[in-house]
Amino acid sequence: MQGLPHAAWLVALPSACVLAVNAAAARLLGRPVHELLGAGAEQLAFSPEDAIWWAEAGQCDWGDPAQWHEGLALDSDTVLACAGDERPVRRTVTLMRPPGGLDGVHRGAPSPPPTAAAWALVMVEDRAADEARQAERESRIAELEATLESTADGLLVTDLAGGVRAFNRRFAAMWGLPAELLASRDDAAIGAWMQRSVEAGAEYAERLAALQAAPLLAATDRLSLLDGSVLERVTRPLWRSGRPQGRVWAFRDLSERLAAQERIEVLSHTDSLTGLPNRRRMAEWADEAAQAVGHARGSPFALLVVDLDRFRQINASFGHAVGDRVLRHVAERLAGCLRDDDRLARTGGDQFGVLLATADAQAAEATARRMLHVVGQPCVLEGATFTLTCSIGIALAPAHGRTADELARRAEAAMRAVKHAGRANVQLHQMRAEVDRRSHMMLDHAMRQALVSGRFRLAYQPQVALDSGCIVGAEALLRWRDPELGDVPPGRFIPVAEESGFIVAIGDWVLAQAVRQAALWHQRGWSVPVAVNVSALQFQQTQFVERVAGVLAVSALPPHLLELELTESILVHDADDALARLHALERLGVRMSIDDFGTGYSSLSYLKRFPIDKLKIDRSFVSGLPADETDAGIVRAILQMARALDTRCIAEGVETEQQREFLVREGCAEMQGYLYAPALDPLSFEQRLVQAGAAPAAGEPEVGRAPDAAAACLAPAAPAAPAPAGGAGARYIRLVHG
Repeated sequence: MQGLPHAAWLVALPSACVLAVNAAAARLLGRPVHELLGAGAEQLAFSPEDAIWWAEAGQCDWGDPAQWHEGLALDSDTVLACAGDERPVRRTVTLMRPPGGLDGVHRGAPSPPPTAAAWALVMVEDRAADEARQAERESRIAELEATLESTADGLLVTDLAGGVRAFNRRFAAMWGLPAELLASRDDAAIGAWMQRSVEAGAEYAERLAALQAAPLLAATDRLSLLDGSVLERVTRPLWRSGRPQGRVWAFRDLSERLAAQERIEVLSHTDSLTGLPNRRRMAEWADEAAQAVGHARGSPFALLVVDLDRFRQINASFGHAVGDRVLRHVAERLAGCLRDDDRLARTGGDQFGVLLATADAQAAEATARRMLHVVGQPCVLEGATFTLTCSIGIALAPAHGRTADELARRAEAAMRAVKHAGRANVQLHQMRAEVDRRSHMMLDHAMRQALVSGRFRLAYQPQVALDSGCIVGAEALLRWRDPELGDVPPGRFIPVAEESGFIVAIGDWVLAQAVRQAALWHQRGWSVPVAVNVSALQFQQTQFVERVAGVLAVSALPPHLLELELTESILVHDADDALARLHALERLGVRMSIDDFGTGYSSLSYLKRFPIDKLKIDRSFVSGLPADETDAGIVRAILQMARALDTRCIAEGVETEQQREFLVREGCAEMQGYLYAPALDPLSFEQRLVQAGAAPAAGEPEVGRAPDAAAACLAPAAPAAPAPAGGAGARYIRLVHG
């Protein structure tokens, strides 16, 4: 008994008293051996089954051999109370005949052993660990089954021969397997059903055979079923003990995802309002067509940009809902002008793109004219009748570009040119305009670098009193020498600066430099008023007056020594706002003049209200004096107007003595121009003062009156410089043009 691997005890029958116990039983029951000896067998295993067996065993006549039958043997699972806990066990009870006497069997017992007609050997196998492992195994299997059934993929497990070992319900539903086929577990029938369900059955069977012939191969592919669904099939080898035992197949339904992707693709290329293709789709069409032309597989084509004129007025007047209806209506009209091979797209808010297949300039313009006509037909919406117009730009491939981006940019540039020219027309792209735009971009960049690098400088052209020849002021003129571009005339870069808005930064720099120079001359005793040109954009800045005041404060220049030259366009753009700023500048003590007077559209009713100190007669009226009667009449009218307004006049661009004499006779107060001197650098300007004998003055002459003895009254220190060849082309150019 001590050598048995499991707990065991020997029971005397019919008394059911424990005769012997091994150490394993004592450990299992948690009681010492001496407590177990002599105890009743039903106390050690007390299940109902045990109680019944011991009761029957106690009623048997063991002296009668007929009582020894196999029915009394017991072998089953039960529960033992072990050390205060219930433990699952496997318990067997086997009948045995005593081999003679019982000496030594009940050794150590407190009382002699009972007489036994038979023995019952009870052996108990502790199954707690096995039960725990089995429970864990069942739990894992349940979790695995739940996971496989809850997954969105259909799963199939086969053996090496292709026989079905397992599958989940999703697999059955995905393939539409009938219930009777699943119940029969007919592997061949299931395989045949699957082959009949795919579109390419022969290819499916061939691929399946190849996979089964290579048990180590993993693969991913797609299957298209006859019901329209698309499945992704992923297969991996099934390994056990380091050897392949079959395959695991996973099927994922891609139908919804592919449909969503297709829908997203359609939406990404479609305008939601009109249902037309959008800019992205038009770009793809143009790129495809351009590539075909580049490879000599396609014909030249045209790209049109159609932009509605003043469409914002529709939204502002009738609301966006009506505006949307108008856009849909225009889309229908444009589509009616096209051939089957042409393409129409909505590329912007009120802009459409048209790709004309196999079209030259003449055909493209003819189609564009038809579009102008149909768009221009009256529209009746919300009880209102109105007329739309559009502007159309045309770019030809490959003449104007070989990519969609190039063609779109050039067609849009042609469309903008139509807008600037008055709208409601058609224009073909002009290569020269493209070159000009690129040149402007490069020039704009060079300007910005020049300001940072200190390549700008100021020159000062003397302003002279006509009656005495005294220098009464100077106009600050901007000069730029670029290391790559050379001398860049203001007439070339100032318009670009005005277009880009960089004129504000340049104007602020000119103002600061000119005031600093005027303050330096003032400190040396020369009270020379300096005139600075102000651009319209600079004047309209909200902090312009504060900027002027700050520059004057920093330099300590008396305000009357600064003159701001304004154009007529500044004054008439917003007369009330301009008047408020002019009065603010007047309160600072700054002088103001109107530059290029007569070239704009001044309102005399406004002009008389403005605190203007001087009118500048434009050089275009001076150049023809005195021979040109028209110029002479205009100059006389300006001088007469100045006298009526009690304002001084200065003529610019005076290059001949005859021009000077005419101005003197007509009563003009001042002049500037090559007749006296070109624009000079600050040192040369000072040398003019010194050479003419004008020592620094002790006092300051009153600005606007004839200079007294204390002023720098000068005749030209040298013969007047002749006008350079080329006439007006060689004259100085102002910072701001009319």
